[in-house]
Amino acid sequence: MTTNPANPLHDLHPAADAVARLAEGVADARLDDPTPCPDYAVKELLGHLIGLAGAFRDAARKELGATTDTDPQSALPLLPDDWRTALPHRLDELSRAWSKPSAWEGQTRAGGIDLPAAIAGQVALNELVVHGWDLARATGQPYAPDEASLRVSYALLEPTDGDGGRDTIFGPAVNVPEDAPLLDQVVGRSGRRPDWHPEV
Repeated sequence: MTTNPANPLHDLHPAADAVARLAEGVADARLDDPTPCPDYAVKELLGHLIGLAGAFRDAARKELGATTDTDPQSALPLLPDDWRTALPHRLDELSRAWSKPSAWEGQTRAGGIDLPAAIAGQVALNELVVHGWDLARATGQPYAPDEASLRVSYALLEPTDGDGGRDTIFGPAVNVPEDAPLLDQVVGRSGRRPDWHPEV
């Protein structure tokens, strides 16, 4: 899907499919393992992914309500028993919802915050990219998101003057060498250490 300043469409399918594949590779024995998100074990991270997929799906559809009004930090995510089927289904719904040009138009809401739909779509894509890395690193799986998705995350996470709420959302950026792989740079901008491992 092409991108232009007037109609900034981005294809969420590659990032959503990558997360679905990672989730499929998560063994039950790893659900209590730590992740790069300090407050989340693998099971909470998976629960968060289900929740954000539903919230941003509804944000794309402009179906505002409980899913789009809830602050994701208000409670620890719970992992439903049917998560192995629920998560890929939600991810598919998410990417399909944002494949419609109308999803990127006007205003919408996510996490209880009103914002331009075009920005919400970029945030949704970034959530998939960064939390995909979290899940891959926590469960020891390879992860190679597509470059187009990484470029969206890199631009979205660029620090700006007066960005006072950034540290609350992402944590302070971690310095990464300029010649590091793009994924490492995105991870660093999201407040994570690219060398994170479960024992770190």
